[in-house]
Amino acid sequence: MIAELAACNAAFQVIKGALENGKEIYDVAEAASSFFDNKSAIAKKANKGGGRSELEAFMHLEKIKEQEVWLKEWMIYAGRPDMHTDWMNYQVQCRQNRDNEVRIKARKKAETLALLLTGLLWGTGVLVVLPICLWLVFKLFGVS
Repeated sequence: MIAELAACNAAFQVIKGALENGKEIYDVAEAASSFFDNKSAIAKKANKGGGRSELEAFMHLEKIKEQEVWLKEWMIYAGRPDMHTDWMNYQVQCRQNRDNEVRIKARKKAETLALLLTGLLWGTGVLVVLPICLWLVFKLFGVS
């Protein structure tokens, strides 16, 4: 979680510095993407729980919320009209895309596991049935 927080803080400093120096948010889109991806990773780790690190995770999320408030205020007062609303819709879309990617990975993993187990069962079946068939053939046709 420390690496994600460091990346999140670095991305925010890039965004804030660029915006304060007259650039637009789309000029620092890569840093913004990094900021929100790492925020999402921190939130996921915080939601998993983990005993003594819960306070630490909470404090990290609070710091990120403060940074988001700064970005929101900038978008509302210095950005174009409805920029913050569009940004929130974009974040929802990105979160849905990330969730879809996770679902696709999980489905592919399950399909691979099912294929592996099917092959294992068929292989085991062949190893069990083949000797029985050979024994029957040898017994019926008198091959010894």
